[in-house]
Amino acid sequence: MTAWTILALAAAFAVFYGARFCHARSSPAKTIVKTGSVALLALAAAAMGAPPLITLGLALGAVGDFFLSLRGEKAFLAGMAAFAAGHLAYAAAFVAAGAEVPGLAVLVPLLALGASTEVWLAPHTGALRWPVRGYVLVILVMAAAAFGLPLGAVSLGAALFVLSDFILSLDIFRYGLDRPNAWRARALWAAYWSGQALILLGMAGAFGA
Repeated sequence: MTAWTILALAAAFAVFYGARFCHARSSPAKTIVKTGSVALLALAAAAMGAPPLITLGLALGAVGDFFLSLRGEKAFLAGMAAFAAGHLAYAAAFVAAGAEVPGLAVLVPLLALGASTEVWLAPHTGALRWPVRGYVLVILVMAAAAFGLPLGAVSLGAALFVLSDFILSLDIFRYGLDRPNAWRARALWAAYWSGQALILLGMAGAFGA
């Protein structure tokens, strides 16, 4: 299979997940489709010759999706750890590609977003407060590194990833998973998967230099 065939298959999985499983109850089929849509992105990255750290980041994202599809605090922490490791892999890939420190127009909003989580997020995280704080720091570092590259697709992908985690944090810690919302779930999934895909395509040079 060519890289673009794998990518098309990943997109098909993602669309199917958004249409059929995005708002459905947990099930083995839901886990397989969700995890597969990102695992296929990792395979596409390897086939495209993307930086190995990008492939690693996508693979860790698939692992994170698997654990977050399970119930319980241990599974949640494992998923969060996998995603945090994936963000660090992305950040390292961006730095290796020549990312520079972004300007104040980027840093100030990112710092403001991070600081704001102490108001609307941290007080609601209970015993998970410090793991969540660490995760917030890691994803903001990843976003800052992405914006330090002259690659619009990567910056947009990182921004969408941050948006998806923002929505997810509201679902988990503010609204509660017992009050699911179909539109919020679809927006989260669209932002998350397309963000991952844009990071892959941008770093693989799919849009040119």
